[in-house]
Amino acid sequence: MRSTAPCVNLRLLPESYAVCRLDPAGEHRLPAAGSGSLYCLTRTPEELSLVCVENLVPPDVEVEREWSAMVVAGPLDFSLTGILASIAGPLAEAGIPLFAVSTYDTDYVLVKSDRARDAIAVLGAAGHTIVNE
Repeated sequence: MRSTAPCVNLRLLPESYAVCRLDPAGEHRLPAAGSGSLYCLTRTPEELSLVCVENLVPPDVEVEREWSAMVVAGPLDFSLTGILASIAGPLAEAGIPLFAVSTYDTDYVLVKSDRARDAIAVLGAAGHTIVNE
């Protein structure tokens, strides 16, 4: 039995973001975590990833700039299913790549800034509500 994907409220964050790839064994001077509406640091044995506002990108790192971020209104209960799929599905069908970050309370979805208007239109048509911060 197929269930209907949940519709959520998303808030568009005002800053422009960057997704950085750092060497996990290297020494990097990381920007202060308190800066910007979103700061995410993830370490694996293969890499150290950083999502931060663009003006805080550390020097000499591999970086993808100009991302817009939307946050799902939360907190979200851990028993909920399909939240990210309800966002990723319509974006994928429209050919809009995303970068997702999940936290304890909610999910963040980043799309390239030049596709943000398209993403907002696609998500709105899918039943989601998007508001500017």
